[in-house]
Amino acid sequence: MKRIVVLASGYGSNLQVILDSCRDMLISGQVVAVFSNKHEATALNRARNFMIPTHVILESRYTNKDEFDHQLIHEINYYHPHLIVLAGYMRILSIEFIEYYSGQILNIHPSLLPRYPGLNTHQKVIRNRDYEHGASVHFVTKHLDQGPVVLQSKIPVFSGDTIDSLTVRVKDQEHVIYPQAINWFINDRLVMYNGRAWLDGKRLPKSGYPKIFL
Repeated sequence: MKRIVVLASGYGSNLQVILDSCRDMLISGQVVAVFSNKHEATALNRARNFMIPTHVILESRYTNKDEFDHQLIHEINYYHPHLIVLAGYMRILSIEFIEYYSGQILNIHPSLLPRYPGLNTHQKVIRNRDYEHGASVHFVTKHLDQGPVVLQSKIPVFSGDTIDSLTVRVKDQEHVIYPQAINWFINDRLVMYNGRAWLDGKRLPKSGYPKIFL
């Protein structure tokens, strides 16, 4: 069974869905470890509830990002992962880390990439009066939130929507599309090649495989 390592910094709702999906065989792999950069991350307790090893590596103990990520690579490699999943990991990974695991890192982002990379996506959607919003699963590259998109899910933006309401509705979509994309990778259906995402031997469009929930 293929091995998954998850990096998480916070509440861990996506991690919970991934753990549940592995348990229920909706993902044909197993989470073998969860790493965090925060002792207080609720995600760690979620992993412990599944008897999964947890590790906390604090950036404050290292002189720079490269030294931190070198140690992170060293500890992750103990588990020989096939895939690294970012589940609310609030650190920008070093180029060394990304290149070491090139084509093996997935992230989920709360916007319809390439729109709104970075933080505060819900605020930007409301401010710009967008008519749609959503989430994107993408491969991680050295360019922040610009790796090839695998899968997107769209929701309409209503006139009465707030940051809180969009947060809840987008998170619901994340919980659907992230396990699906992870399972594609675990079953050797999904790869990154020549800077693009490929599914079942076919190059995906730049917006990824569309999965729309209205």
